[in-house]
Amino acid sequence: MTELSLLNEQLSALLTNEHSAIANLANASALINESIDNLNWAGFYLYNSKNDQLDLGPFQGKVACMHIELGKGVCGVAASTKKTQIVDDVSKFSSYIACDSAAKSELVVPMLRQNGSLYGVLDLDAPILKRFNQSFANEMEEFANRLMATID
Repeated sequence: MTELSLLNEQLSALLTNEHSAIANLANASALINESIDNLNWAGFYLYNSKNDQLDLGPFQGKVACMHIELGKGVCGVAASTKKTQIVDDVSKFSSYIACDSAAKSELVVPMLRQNGSLYGVLDLDAPILKRFNQSFANEMEEFANRLMATID
């Protein structure tokens, strides 16, 4: 079992019979932060349909941007396309939003409800270049799916 597979199993055990969205997101960000090395931010942006933007949700790390427009930055692109974004070097991402100058690479996984509508995104920042690869992204997509299964 890989480290990330174990993380997914830990998430499932942690959230069994838990359905509070905020509590589950908070514990999920803490679990990621404690379990994965070379990260400097782990958390969530939640879709606000009233304002058609992402709003800051539970996270672990330094202070963060509070609102992100769809299509802007790595999070906004992941949200608008509903596709995972792996960015090896954030300085080369055309619409990058610099919330923390220490971030060098980023992974953003869209979180979708069962009907396919956007719930939010899982955002991971790393202080090193090329921190994330497709295998890592696949495991974090599974993490997001398991987490979404606990949110009513």
